[in-house]
Amino acid sequence: MHEYSIVQALLEQCQTHAQANDATKITEVTVKIGAQSGVELHLFEVAFDTFKEKTICDEANLIIEHQPLLIYCNDCAQEYTLEKPEYVCPECQSLYIKVVDGEDMYLMRLEME
Repeated sequence: MHEYSIVQALLEQCQTHAQANDATKITEVTVKIGAQSGVELHLFEVAFDTFKEKTICDEANLIIEHQPLLIYCNDCAQEYTLEKPEYVCPECQSLYIKVVDGEDMYLMRLEME
């Protein structure tokens, strides 16, 4: 389960941000996880709750913002949200598309004390 290593890296990033801001505690961690990021949300939550113990995030709430797959069609010149991971324009069926969002995971916000 690579979610464990992702959470460990996230906790290290939280520690770095907290030290840079002279914080002693993180109360909330907000992440955005794309539908095609390869991260299993449930496993990620379990890993976060497990590994946050005895860290600066010990009492932190985890907020996950789920990002659907968002594409831009170069033929239609429009953005579309895809319900299924089909990399084709839902309007004109073009394959000449660019993925705009939904394949990555980002640390969006930390609340610190």
